[in-house]
Amino acid sequence: MHILFVHKNYPAQFGHIARHLIDQHGFQCTYASEKPPAQWEGLERIQYVVKSGATERTHYCSRSFENQIWHSHALFDLLRSRPDIRPDLIVGHSGFVSTLYLRELYDCPIINYFEFFYHTKDSDLDFRKDLPAYGIQELLRARTRNAIFLLDLENCDGGYSPTEFQRSQLPVAYHDKVATIFDGVDTNVWKPIAEPSRMIGGWQLPADKKIVTYVSRGMEAMRGFDVFMKIAKQLCDRRDDVLFVVVGEDRVAYGGDERFTEGKTFKHWVLSQDDYDLSRILFLGRIPPVQLAQLFSISDLHIYLTVPFVLSWSLVNALACGATVMGSDTAPVREMIQHGENGLLFDFFDFESAVATAEDVLDHPEAYRNLGSTAVERIRLNYSLDACLPKIMELYTSVVS
Repeated sequence: MHILFVHKNYPAQFGHIARHLIDQHGFQCTYASEKPPAQWEGLERIQYVVKSGATERTHYCSRSFENQIWHSHALFDLLRSRPDIRPDLIVGHSGFVSTLYLRELYDCPIINYFEFFYHTKDSDLDFRKDLPAYGIQELLRARTRNAIFLLDLENCDGGYSPTEFQRSQLPVAYHDKVATIFDGVDTNVWKPIAEPSRMIGGWQLPADKKIVTYVSRGMEAMRGFDVFMKIAKQLCDRRDDVLFVVVGEDRVAYGGDERFTEGKTFKHWVLSQDDYDLSRILFLGRIPPVQLAQLFSISDLHIYLTVPFVLSWSLVNALACGATVMGSDTAPVREMIQHGENGLLFDFFDFESAVATAEDVLDHPEAYRNLGSTAVERIRLNYSLDACLPKIMELYTSVVS
């Protein structure tokens, strides 16, 4: 079978699937993305080139759609120039680039990966009532951003979302068309490390300090960076045996924090709101997966926050490494953490309660040790590559047949 994978980025959600299908099933796989191609034995990677996009003259509410159309048309032009590519199945990420136009090139089934469908009420957009609200333009734009998802939902032969929460955000009329299948955690990388190095990101983490970790692609309100910093400050004020280690970039990956940060990054806006002891908080930037697995393995407490939005891989990776995880009690996190069984949950807005729980974990680590071991086993059984790849394979073959 020849599968054509379509995604703006690489390897993203499909790289490990392509590798598995090539190595274990002898499939032919082609991966089309905006990223430059590179040699990878058995997988042909091809690059589409976007020629234009939205400008300031484009209506604010349709700029995302305009960009998606340019990406989709660039993908179409690329594949039209390659008549030798004749897939038996197309698998595409519905977001930056659509598989819609490929119906005019191929008579084969299409599966779409649906990551998030936007809502303006009881959603990521109105959850942070403690921060300035989004303006009406942002709310109108969010509704328009669903246009490409609706086109793909109508056009595809099948689909899947990584969590039940993310699937539940799709229109009910399409639920029967979309399965819930997680991407899969590589437990050869994300696993407890018996004797991890304490040299992480160029820093030698002292053995006499308790390590509290926070990991996010960007430092932003959507991922509760400001709440984490409030928790960190309280703990710093109360005790001197804790070091906080933050992994991620000083940028906003999701959300519109610039609407109130007065030209600052969200990180620097947060730091300007209070007096933080930055000698006790290490900002490591991005670090390689191997080092992050080591960090999770030495972490005495990992704190994860999110509004009702896409679940971060970092949470699942931390659980897979056996960290004691304290997560915000929001829908996507509740799906992954059962309080008192494989982790702890706390009210997103009650940071005083979070501080009390964090102190108890730091003071009585043995009482919480079983949470990490249970988390490792649940990830292995339900979210590992071994658990997820057969489900993905079953979906692909069932749609083709």
